[in-house]
Amino acid sequence: MKEKLIADAGASLFQPDSLLPAQFFAALEQKTHACGERRLMLAILEDAVDCFQKYLWATDNRSRHLQAEAERWFLSDEDNWPFSFINIYHALDLHPGFLRRGLVEWKARQLARHQSKVRYTEAVPVLARPTERDSSPVTPLHAAGGT
Repeated sequence: MKEKLIADAGASLFQPDSLLPAQFFAALEQKTHACGERRLMLAILEDAVDCFQKYLWATDNRSRHLQAEAERWFLSDEDNWPFSFINIYHALDLHPGFLRRGLVEWKARQLARHQSKVRYTEAVPVLARPTERDSSPVTPLHAAGGT
């Protein structure tokens, strides 16, 4: 028994720090397979993660609203209604900080990636349009006698 605990602890050292949403929810589905209410809670949690990620860059009002609502739901500590984030996490025997931290870090990476793209496109000069005297047709190097 003690050897199994040590082996399990050693194996967990080599587990990745982050999980893909599909991996996270696949593991949860195995835990919640038996109970209908728990499956409903898992479906709510999956939908919220989907809305949070899918609509991060949305431009239409409905999608932006869904993303913002999902983010507020994740960050809320309210527990006065059965399907609050906190209550779902407790019902699924999870710690709410785990998913919150993962989502906040994911969003920060997305925003940083977007910001770096914006900075890059602003730094790249716009190509000048050819003038009339520069308007000779471009020929491939091998057709022009080059290698």
